[in-house]
Formats: sequence, structure tokens, C-alpha cells
Amino acid sequence: MQSTANRALLRRRTLLAGSALAMALGPLAGATPATAQGADTLSLAVAAPPSSLDPHYHTLSPNNMVAEHFFDKLVSRNAKAQLEPGLAESWSMLDDTTWEFKLRKGVKFSDGHEFTADDVVATLKRIPAVVNSPGSFSIYTRAIIGHEVVDPHTIRFKTASVYPLLPQDLNNVFIISKTMETAGTGDFNNGRAIVGTGPFRLQSFTPDDRVVMTRNDEYWGEKPDWRQVTYRFISNDGVRVAALLSGDVQLIDVVPPADTPRLRGTQGIAFAEIPSLRAIYLKIDTAHDVSPYLTGPNGEKLDRNPLRDLRVRQALSLGINRQAIVDRIMQGAGTPTGQMMPPGANGWAEDIKAPPYDPNRAKALLAEAGFPNGFSITLIGPNNRYVNDAQIIQAIGQMWQRIGVKTTVDAMPFSVLAQRQAKNDMSAMLIGWATSGEPSSALRGNLTTRIPEKGFGTVNFSGYSNKEVDRLVEEGLRTADDEKREEIFKQAMRVAMEDVGLITLHMQKNIWAMRGGLSYEARADEYTVAMNVRKAR
Repeated sequence: MQSTANRALLRRRTLLAGSALAMALGPLAGATPATAQGADTLSLAVAAPPSSLDPHYHTLSPNNMVAEHFFDKLVSRNAKAQLEPGLAESWSMLDDTTWEFKLRKGVKFSDGHEFTADDVVATLKRIPAVVNSPGSFSIYTRAIIGHEVVDPHTIRFKTASVYPLLPQDLNNVFIISKTMETAGTGDFNNGRAIVGTGPFRLQSFTPDDRVVMTRNDEYWGEKPDWRQVTYRFISNDGVRVAALLSGDVQLIDVVPPADTPRLRGTQGIAFAEIPSLRAIYLKIDTAHDVSPYLTGPNGEKLDRNPLRDLRVRQALSLGINRQAIVDRIMQGAGTPTGQMMPPGANGWAEDIKAPPYDPNRAKALLAEAGFPNGFSITLIGPNNRYVNDAQIIQAIGQMWQRIGVKTTVDAMPFSVLAQRQAKNDMSAMLIGWATSGEPSSALRGNLTTRIPEKGFGTVNFSGYSNKEVDRLVEEGLRTADDEKREEIFKQAMRVAMEDVGLITLHMQKNIWAMRGGLSYEARADEYTVAMNVRKAR
């Protein structure tokens, strides 16, 4: 049968200064306005740089966005997060434990060799072997316990039991050339191993600055409009807006909420927007007996970790005014949430509401837990990854102060934060997770006990563990019936949220701005990809 798991992946679905800077300076020093660079060239800017060009190094959206240009996956996903054929033309379950994928013929890698099932096998072998991965892609390949190459364009995968989500999992796996199976992450970063079947070829990569790419005219799919693309990384909101207004770039993502009204009133600027699949939330350390950045109210050392107490986690959650964050900091570009799935998505549970703001109840819970005078904590988060991320943690710090939790806020580049997360070097941390349009990835990655050999808890470094959540997720993963599986995952999310396995804040809204008559097909997964940018028709 054709994959039934396609069903209902998504059913319904500061900085005015930057603008002033653009008007004062005009085009950035030494830059040629993008609109003057040529009809077949595109220059765009994204807010977050990748940590690597290795498509298997880190399950991180900025990495995946860049990889989309050079590599393909067996199963693709459209802008509304619905599955579509990729390097696999079709897939079906032959029996309870066997999936068969029919591969596309006539596809060539950028080095000229033909894509076959051997490249898929090489990809599956490489993923668990990637060294020092801060977020392994093995979460998406763990279910495969064996494979059979039937012919060069047919491959079968064996699973231990019924596993209906394999097409969704493989949507996250970029296929590399078999010639690069043993390539290290450094080989991808220096460009040697960027041998893919995607719509572009790598020309150059300057970390934290830009990727320059050229169109792959041998691409098997629809050709992009652009012969050459300069894909820039500009984390500073004001500078990114200034680059757009000056004409130095033609499109930007993560439009700062404070700049949106001014941009909407600027002639020649157009927008693309869509509700996001990304949840912004706080991770809370329950792994350490004594949490490293948490002390008594006067700085004294504690002999236990308060964050292991449900009442304390509930207090921290109730001490956050989510609606105020959305209204004042996000300027309405978000929705308060009490779960990791957006409204209308597969796995969204209508009865899981965003926790109310109740500082009095929060204080009472802290007192019940033995902390009537609160405690001191450091809240860390990025300053260049999510919309207004640094402002959000500052606001949360002030809110926690009001319930007696003395909070030090430490904002840092996301590259530093990712390493802190991998080491669980934190007590509380703001982070984000973009779902794949269904709930299993959020549950497995963040809320199951960290069991690497099972592909559970791949980014759950904070120590959260709940046996009932684990049981329900396992049950859901082996349930073939779509509706039953969705209900099981909803229950798993209910249990985890009642246990405050993490503190959800809001779902983002994805907004792009562009000039020069361009259009952009807004993506629910928030990816910014040159293939979706179209010339004026």
C-alpha cells in the first residue's frame, strides 16, 4: 500500500535602528546591490548560520536548510509539511516489518555517477558513525534493523516490528554519495565531500558569513530560477533589515517583529508568512543531583536539585506570562502554547492549554516544595537563533524574580549554546524544536529517556525521564492505524506536559521579506531555500 502515514501531517494548519541604519548608509560598504548583480543571481540573508555543512552532523534547522540545496532525501516534504516523492518515487509496506522503496532512475550525483540503492546503504552506515554529533540523525534510522538491495533502484528495509513512520523518518535523512561514506565532517566543511544530487553545487563556504552556490543544470527535478546564489548568514536583526533595505540582499528570513510595521509601509517590500511548526521552550536540568547553576536564595550551596521536584517545575511554568511575551516581545508573531505541536497539526491535543500566568500559585508551590524564599538560577539562551530570543529570556528572568527566583540571564551565540546543551552544562535553557508535522520526532527527541541505542532522547540532555511517556511513545511507534497512533501520541504529550518535562512557551510565526518583485513560497518548517524564491513573472 502507498504510505498511509502521509495522512494529515498538517491538517489545517530591535530594531527600528536597523532600518534607520540602512537609510543612513545606503548599500553596505563595498557591496554591490543585489538588484544590480544580474537577472540570474540571488542574494539572500538568513538569521542563523549552520554549525556544519555535514548533512549528518547535527539535527539543526540551519544545517538542514543549507543541506537542502546540495542533497536530496528519499522522501521529500512540501511547503505545507506534506510528504512527497523525492529520490524514492514510491514506497509501500510489503508486510508488518518490511518496507519497499522504489528509487528514481536517471538521477546523477554532482560527480557524474548514477544514484542507486548502494548510496542509500552508504548513507545508513555513515549516520551512526559521525563523530561528536551534538544531535545525531540516528533517531531517524534506528528503526531499520536490516536492508536488502533488490536491484539498483529497489531497496527494502526491515524493522523489528510494525513501524508505520519510516517514510516520515527518512524525510529527515539526506542521501550522500557512496564515495563519501567514510568522509569526516571536516571533508564536508571544506567542500570535498559535498557530492549530492540536489539543485545546486557548492562554490564556496565561509563559516559564519556565507555559502555561494551555483545551479546544478543536471538536476533531475525542477530547475531553480537562479544561476548563482549567495546565501548569507546575518544574525543581527538590524543589520539583516539594513541589508534588505539597502538592496544588498533581496530576501531575508526571521523578520524582526519590531521592524515589521515599517517594512510593510516601505514601497517595494513584499512579505511571505505562514504559521510555524517550531515550538520555543525551556529545558530544565533534572540530570544533576546538584544543578550547576542553581544555589539557595543567598548563593548558598544546596544539597539537592530543586528542579527534580514537580512543584518547582510547575512554579517556574506558572511564573511565565506567555501572552505578554507574544504580545510585547513577539509583536503578535506567535501563539502561546502548552505543548510541542501547533494547532491543527497531527498530534495536537486541543485539551492541552497554555499554562496560565499565576505568580501567587507559583510562590505557594515553591513554599510547598521547601523553598519559601525561592532560590537563585542562571537561565541561558541564544542571542542569534530564534525571533527575539535574547529579549525573551530577559523577560522570563524578570518574571521569575517576581516569584522569588533570583535569575541571572546569560545570552550567547547558538554555536556556544549547542555545545553547552550537549554537555548538559546548564540549569535552565531556552531552545526551539521544529516538528516534522507529526508528533513522534518531538516526543522521541526531547521527552523520552535518553537511550541512544533505541534512538530515544537524542537531544534530551537535561535528564528528563518518565516511564509512562517512554511506554506510550513505543506503543505509538508500532501502531499502524493512523488515528489510534495519533491518540497514543497525544496521551504521551499530555503525560509529559503534566509532568512539566519541559516548559513550553509559544509557537513561532514564520515571516520573510523581499524586494525586487520576488515571491517566496512560505514554508511551515521555516526553511529558507533558494529553490522557493521566484523571479517576478
